Amino acid sequence: MKGYKVIMVLVLSAIVMPQFYSQVSIEPELELEKQMAVNKFKKLLDHIHEMYVDSVNTEALTEDAFVGMLEELDPHSIYIPKKEVEEMNAPLKGSFTGVGIRFQILKDTLMVVQAIPGGPSEKAGIRAGDKFIFIDGENVAGTGLKNSGVRKRLLGDKDTQVKIEVLRRGVKDLFEVTITRDKIPIFSLDASYMATPEIGYIKLNNFSRTTIEEFRNAVMDLKMKGMKDLVLDLQGNGGGYLSTAIDLADEFLAGRKLVVYTEGRKYEKANYHTRKTGLVEEGRLIVLIDESSASASEIVTGAVQDWDRGIVVGRRSFGKGLVQKPVNLPDGSMVRLTTSRYYTPTGRSIQKPYDGGSEQYRKEKFDRFKSGEAYHADSIKFPDSLKYETLSTARAVYGGGGIMPDFYVPVDTTETSSYFTALIRKGILNNFILNYVDKNRKKIRDAYPDFVKFKNEYNVDKLAKDLIKVAEKEGLEFNEEEYERSERIIKVRIKAMLAQNLWDYKKFYEIINQLNNSYNKAIEILEDGSYEKVNLASN
Repeated sequence: MKGYKVIMVLVLSAIVMPQFYSQVSIEPELELEKQMAVNKFKKLLDHIHEMYVDSVNTEALTEDAFVGMLEELDPHSIYIPKKEVEEMNAPLKGSFTGVGIRFQILKDTLMVVQAIPGGPSEKAGIRAGDKFIFIDGENVAGTGLKNSGVRKRLLGDKDTQVKIEVLRRGVKDLFEVTITRDKIPIFSLDASYMATPEIGYIKLNNFSRTTIEEFRNAVMDLKMKGMKDLVLDLQGNGGGYLSTAIDLADEFLAGRKLVVYTEGRKYEKANYHTRKTGLVEEGRLIVLIDESSASASEIVTGAVQDWDRGIVVGRRSFGKGLVQKPVNLPDGSMVRLTTSRYYTPTGRSIQKPYDGGSEQYRKEKFDRFKSGEAYHADSIKFPDSLKYETLSTARAVYGGGGIMPDFYVPVDTTETSSYFTALIRKGILNNFILNYVDKNRKKIRDAYPDFVKFKNEYNVDKLAKDLIKVAEKEGLEFNEEEYERSERIIKVRIKAMLAQNLWDYKKFYEIINQLNNSYNKAIEILEDGSYEKVNLASN
């Protein structure tokens, strides 16, 4: 079936999208082969339309054919239908058009967690805790509303309006608010704060057009607070723009240095160097990665490691070393086609193998848990052929399947339990926090007017006991042994979720990082002298 799709896409594309082919240079020896395939399957398509028992949707066949063809190439060459292109590009562009709220669904009702500062909803008077009952006259409360339904109703073109009937605690009746949709920023910086009086922390979730501006603003703010060293958290960061990765590496590497180079069958070798003076060329640097750190994250991490600029802490990164070029198709859809491989400054290709097919490729990072790699560093074996030396101190580093950290931090499951997992999976903890904040927001904020006081003084012991009672009412039987094993992480998560709902999502990380073992290891390395023992070159 795959073979059918692969070749039939040539036919369909030649028929409905000739403009695409006119833009692509085809090697002469392949031209005859391609034309024969096109003619053969064009004839088959004619027979299908003339003779097949049911009517045929040519557009649907085309969509399937594109997907099938690209799956035969590599796991990162993908087809994106027109309706999904804008949604896919929004995080990288750094904005989308909507009403500007962070929300959660609580008992089938949309509740505002935060009105984004400066956004349309905040300007219209929407507050955290408000519940949207009607949207443009349609009742959306208690109707099984899903996140996709919220996006469908609230996203829209700039300057269009949406009418909301709002239920607010302390206000007897519903009241109407008209919100004018506008550009809403999407931030790639999740959090930045001082981890210690001299160590700053910055977490990035992707590499978008706004990342460098966000990063530089955060660095300048942290330096004003006394930052000398930096922990850059790229855990879970799946990448983004290559140019943004180069610019970020430029903030750390002094002088003119190679950051990455790319090379492909139809694309000559291209070197990308640092070009300017960065904000973090001095001071100690630690980069955090895990099995979900990919692409642009690996470019930055590889450059930092190869030039001995900093230490990498965590677990082996995903292993995506393929470069995609977006190709816009005439109907508004898009293909992201792999054109090159990228290599770190030492020449490492960090792309992991994909000859087992796309499904096996995507499962590989989960297989690390089955194989023991996620729990034991000695489960990872690299052949000598993948061994490289860093450019300043000749330390051993490895290629061929992701960036291997200098300090390995295993996944820690000692405090997890089935009771804790059920609290999360069934949404009990989340709903408990939302309900509690909804009823007690003013009381908590009056007692803890600033986040620092809340972080240092707020005690969650009583809330944890109340959570147990609520969970029992929701059908989750209390298990004392499992609760005691998970008590610390339950209480930390309660406090972090409270902070997120009372202030903003950035405060969540300042508390939840107590459970982040890679983060804790980074602070330890900077404070106990381990950093210097790695014998990093001075920059």
